[in-house]
Amino acid sequence: MAWTWRFEKSDGTEVTPSVTPEEFTTQGDAESWLGEHWRDLLDGGADQVTLSEDGTKIYGPMPLDAEG
Repeated sequence: MAWTWRFEKSDGTEVTPSVTPEEFTTQGDAESWLGEHWRDLLDGGADQVTLSEDGTKIYGPMPLDAEG
């Protein structure tokens, strides 16, 4: 299983993240990584993220800005 993040602008347009993600083996690892890097991702131009497992959307889009 591979857990991956998709990084988007608020209109759903995909953007290249400012921090290079990896493929994660668990949902918890993916969420922990996001918890460590969300500020840098937001500062780098991503407004929201979507989590997928092996290409299947699990949840999202989820705003990176708590006020979003």
